[in-house]
Amino acid sequence: MVRTVLIEIAVVHTPIDALTLAAKDGRLCLLHFGARESAVRATLQRWYPGETIERRRDPGGAATALAKYFSGQFDILETIQVEFNGTPFQQKVWRRMAKIPYGQMMTYGALAQAVGSAPRAIGGACGRNPIAIILPCHRVIGGSGALTGYSGAGGVSTKQYLLELEGAVTPHTLDATRLSA
Repeated sequence: MVRTVLIEIAVVHTPIDALTLAAKDGRLCLLHFGARESAVRATLQRWYPGETIERRRDPGGAATALAKYFSGQFDILETIQVEFNGTPFQQKVWRRMAKIPYGQMMTYGALAQAVGSAPRAIGGACGRNPIAIILPCHRVIGGSGALTGYSGAGGVSTKQYLLELEGAVTPHTLDATRLSA
């Protein structure tokens, strides 16, 4: 009997950094900043013990979609099927965060209000987002308009790059009129 590969993994190069992608059954389950395949494999083994992991070119179509995203086709991210690995609360936050349109931002406070939680808990959920960019935690900003967070995802400079790419901010400034309710 031939076993079907359930988990695909690839390292892709983007304008911000190398990204390590993983998809289970065609659904993106992990996007890791950096070319750290061993760290991604360890996480996948924890989430899916005993599953086969193999290198492929385009896990879940995410590599192709990300290339289009970085060339300006922002809505392509909405076509990527995802699989959440997190607590029910984190998943609730991520589902709401996924609704923030490209080119717009939402404060941690507004996101907290939308899901009925405290802003600090929202920051924790954003920090544990396993599919950054696709689940756009870069669109979540501080109440004062400050770019905060994104420490595990390349830092504030990466967050600003993504927001500039999407047209949500201009270089070195935030456009408060683009806050999403």
